[in-house]
Amino acid sequence: MAPIQVLHGQPTPEELATVLAVVQARAAAEQAAAEAARGAGGPVDPWRDHARRMRGAPAPGPAVWRTSGWAR
Repeated sequence: MAPIQVLHGQPTPEELATVLAVVQARAAAEQAAAEAARGAGGPVDPWRDHARRMRGAPAPGPAVWRTSGWAR
């Protein structure tokens, strides 16, 4: 990570620690996402996405109790 410099103001040690923690967390999250994308072999194929087959909650309406058992 590149060094961070304070250009204006006089931040307290607590403020600096907070900013550095946020910057480091964001950098770690980006690195983890990049590694996951490299390890997964690219984007997920929508035809193989198992979450697509999950049923959602029935929408409110007068016939929900009857249609909740229907196959989707």
